[in-house]
Amino acid sequence: MATANTTSDLQQAPAPPVTRLFVATAAMPQDQLDIVLANLTASFPVADLLIATPNEPATAPYPALRMISTQASNAVLPLIAADFVNANRLAQEHDAKGILMLGPGASSLSTEALRDLANAAMSSSTDLAVPCYDLPPHAGLVNSAILYPLTRALFASRTRFPLAIDLGLSRRMADRLAKAAQRFDLVNQGEALLWPVNEATLGGFTVDEYEVGQRIIPQPADPNINAILTLVTGSLFADIEAKAAFWQRPRRMPPAHSPVVSTPSTDAAVDIGPMIEAFRLAYSNLQEIWSLVLPPNSLLGLKRLSVIDSGAFRMPESLWARIVYDFLIAYRLRTINRGHLLGALIPLYFAWVAGHINVTASGTGSELHIEEVAKAFEADKPYLVARWRWPDRFNS
Repeated sequence: MATANTTSDLQQAPAPPVTRLFVATAAMPQDQLDIVLANLTASFPVADLLIATPNEPATAPYPALRMISTQASNAVLPLIAADFVNANRLAQEHDAKGILMLGPGASSLSTEALRDLANAAMSSSTDLAVPCYDLPPHAGLVNSAILYPLTRALFASRTRFPLAIDLGLSRRMADRLAKAAQRFDLVNQGEALLWPVNEATLGGFTVDEYEVGQRIIPQPADPNINAILTLVTGSLFADIEAKAAFWQRPRRMPPAHSPVVSTPSTDAAVDIGPMIEAFRLAYSNLQEIWSLVLPPNSLLGLKRLSVIDSGAFRMPESLWARIVYDFLIAYRLRTINRGHLLGALIPLYFAWVAGHINVTASGTGSELHIEEVAKAFEADKPYLVARWRWPDRFNS
């Protein structure tokens, strides 16, 4: 009697490669990408890595390194909503344990910085790993003047760079950000910004900050500060509006990681004259718009500031916090066209920058002054909450 052959002629399919770390990079010159790859492979086994890049994949130095092509973004700023959607999709397809997203100029990050962010993303204790960059005193001032103090005051987060261009994400954090990105339609998703720290705080996820040292922050080919300020500030205002039910509740500020170090500025002298003149010109021409947004006390403060000598020019921290809060309220109420509103904020921002440069030139450390600004935003949060809930009470 014949018996069935129990030996299968089919060979068992090889197991798919294990991806511990999925790395999504922005487009960058090939020599910079080569440095990033060298830094990553110095810290992790090649077999654990999967690199997604808009660059032409070139694995000659690392023949075992897996690389896939992605489409380059045309956005002015890196890490837009579409980037999170794509990163999450690819990480799911390859069952990655953690995700590292790197912006342009990531070659300036040290091996240790990349390793810290990546290990945090693959750990079970961190959902969002955010770098703290060591920037020159006069760099990143939109972040220092608006993004950081607003995020700190409203979301009780000490994350110094809430719109960092490099991030480590757990799988569930990536999924959260991808779902948040779906609220933007496909037409606008290419330019829409997400606020990972705010999303993480709202979802109860863990956020850890990592000192990464110096980092080169890339500049757009056409650095239009007016357009960038309008885009970034408008995006943050919209996110704050969407999360109002959350941030209006009291939240305890976590303790500071370390005391603020007051290091005097060593930057070259900056001519603040054009910024002050731009503010004074706006004071003469924008009174009608500012009066629709700002209360009489703030307008009086700006009047006094408009006649101060350049050497003593300084925007009081409490006045600046109140101005930003009132512009946020006007954004919510659509007091005027939002584009015109954010445009009217620009000369006031220049006034703050001029004052900040004067403060640091006098010997006060940049970080110490920014800490005072953040404290002013925290102290004035009850005003924002009251105006948000009962705006009509402040219209008389």
